Amino acid sequence: MEKITINKSSLQGKYVVITGATSGIGLAAAKELATRGANLGIVARNQAKANQVAAQIKASTGGSTTVDIFLADMASQKSIRQVAAEILKKCSRIDILINNAGALFETRQLTVDGLEMTWAVNHLAPFLLTTLLLDRMKESAHARVITTSSHGHKMAKKGINFDDLSAERLYSFPHKLIGGSTFRYAETKLANIMFTAELANRLEGTGVTAYCFDPGLVSTNFNQNNGLLARMTMAVMKMFSRTPEKGAETLVWLVDSDEITCHNGHYYTDMQMTIPSIPAQNMNAAKRLWAISAEQVRI
Repeated sequence: MEKITINKSSLQGKYVVITGATSGIGLAAAKELATRGANLGIVARNQAKANQVAAQIKASTGGSTTVDIFLADMASQKSIRQVAAEILKKCSRIDILINNAGALFETRQLTVDGLEMTWAVNHLAPFLLTTLLLDRMKESAHARVITTSSHGHKMAKKGINFDDLSAERLYSFPHKLIGGSTFRYAETKLANIMFTAELANRLEGTGVTAYCFDPGLVSTNFNQNNGLLARMTMAVMKMFSRTPEKGAETLVWLVDSDEITCHNGHYYTDMQMTIPSIPAQNMNAAKRLWAISAEQVRI
C-alpha cells in the first residue's frame, strides 16, 4: 500500500464488520484498518483461516485490536440471517460494514435457496446482510456501507437481464462458449453499483452513507476453484496485477476519509469518484433491482 500521511488512531473505537477478509484485498484492508485503531468483526466461512487472520492482526497491533470471528456461508440466506443475529447480539455498535466477499462460478450452480450461485454470493448476500444490520448502523454517527464492485461491471453493456436472473441463458450453449460465466460476474458487479446508489437514496437523512469501488486488477486467489483453464488465465493476469495492499487502498480510504461525506451513493476508483457505465446510472433499473432482490431474500 502506498504511503499516505494518516492519523494512526483515526479509527480508534470504531467497529468494522467485513466479509471476505481472510485473503486478498479484504485481508489487506483488515490489517490496515486495525493499525488505525479499528476493532474488527470478520465474517468468514473457514474457522481455521479466520483464526489465523485474527491472530496475525492482533499480533501486528500488539494485542490492542479486538477481532471477532463470525462464521457464515454467504451462499445461504439462512446462514446470513444467523450471522446477522450473532453480530447484533455481540456488537452494540457497527460503524462500518464492508461487503467484500465475492466469487465467480464457471459452471451454473444453485444455492440451497435455489438461486444461481454467483448472483447469490455477489449481490444477494450483501443486500441481505446490509438490510439486516442497518438499524444498528443507524445508531452510530456517520456509519458507512462499502461494497466491492469491479471495472468488470462494464462488460454488462445491456444492463441486468431481469428476464434471466437465474442465468440459464448465460450458462447455456452458445453463451457458455464465449464467457457466459464472466458476463454473469459482470452483472453481479453492476448490481453492486446499482444497489449502492439505491441504498444511498433510501438512507438519506439517517446518518448512514453508502459507497462502492473498483479495486483494480488484483493478484489474489480469486477464481481458483474453476478448473485448470481458469487457474491458467488468472496466472497470466497476475503478471499485470497490483498487490492486494494496492487494491485495498481505495477501500481503506472510503472507510477513513472525510472527503466523501457529501458524495453518498457513488462509485470510486483509485480514491477518486468515477462515473460507472451507463446501465449503472439507470435509477429506474436500480429500483427494480431492489424490489426483486427483496423478494428473492424474502424481506
